[in-house]
Amino acid sequence: MPAESAAPVRQINGSCHCGNIRFVFHRPGGDEQIPVRACSCSFCVKYRAVWTSHPEGSVALSQDDPAQVQRYRFGSKTADFFICTNCGVAPIVTSDIDGANYAVVNVNCFDDVDPSEMVESSTNFDGEGTDDRLARRQRNWMRLA
Repeated sequence: MPAESAAPVRQINGSCHCGNIRFVFHRPGGDEQIPVRACSCSFCVKYRAVWTSHPEGSVALSQDDPAQVQRYRFGSKTADFFICTNCGVAPIVTSDIDGANYAVVNVNCFDDVDPSEMVESSTNFDGEGTDDRLARRQRNWMRLA
């Protein structure tokens, strides 16, 4: 019997405006539409950030000049928003949960994806407790490679 082929994985590149913070998102599903979440928190609204992840995917993060990257935490202080101090863009958020790093990426930072390939939904996490928030991230966010 022939071996089953692995599910297709799409490589999506992204970066801040100046390219100092870059990521490579390995998203299972190949050519499927990409579900994205528009968070209603004040940070995401003001930044117009829209996020995606895939629990079976992974993301690799690189920084040309780490001295020009600020990590910003607010609210529950359980997530680090990586903000480039050179161009002001926040391309990725990470969260350390039980010793593992998880992440979501800002789809507005994708370098090679047509917006018509994304399906956006609104999300509101108001009232979510810290334990529930971390459990949701562990289920839905992807591992930082």
